[in-house]
Amino acid sequence: MPNIKQQKKRVRIANEERLENLRYASTVKTLTRRLRAAVDEGDRGRVEAEHRELVRWIDKAASRGALHRNAAARKKSQAARLVSGAGS
Repeated sequence: MPNIKQQKKRVRIANEERLENLRYASTVKTLTRRLRAAVDEGDRGRVEAEHRELVRWIDKAASRGALHRNAAARKKSQAARLVSGAGS
């Protein structure tokens, strides 16, 4: 446990940032599951809407550093492949 005031603050801030990053990562996972479910159902309109929302959240997570930019690109690519396969 830190004794210095600034270090106590850094521990608190780091924990808050960790929880915020966790929220972004969790949302991306949830939206990925929803996209897969929409693809399985075959509802093209819902697939497009879910894909748009997923890409939006992936970009948000990457821009704030919750997700590495290469990981974000990989997830977006996987989602696009999933969507393009849904049309076949």
